[in-house]
Amino acid sequence: MEVRARAADQPVSPRKVRLLLGMIEGKPVAEALAMLEFLPQPSARIVHKTVKSAAANAENNYDLDPDRLVIKAATAGDARTLKRFRPRSRGRASPLLVRYSHIEIVVEGDERS
Repeated sequence: MEVRARAADQPVSPRKVRLLLGMIEGKPVAEALAMLEFLPQPSARIVHKTVKSAAANAENNYDLDPDRLVIKAATAGDARTLKRFRPRSRGRASPLLVRYSHIEIVVEGDERS
């Protein structure tokens, strides 16, 4: 059975989050959480919370065994982009895009026996 958790409008670029999501995809939840806890990237904390949420959803809502959960899919999509300007020399301005992302984690596991 598949269970999802979604973190919407997170203040991190989807491109940066996808680097982390590629590392945890296909791993058991416990191993992925241990890995994310010690990664230096600031977005690792957001992904860690989302993986914990997916595991909690599976355990509490669908009575799945938390020790047998595996991360089936992990995606990061584009969310809103704030358009700002950075002052430059000689009275010019250059655009600054503040990107946000939607992070979705799908875990798969067996029911408790």
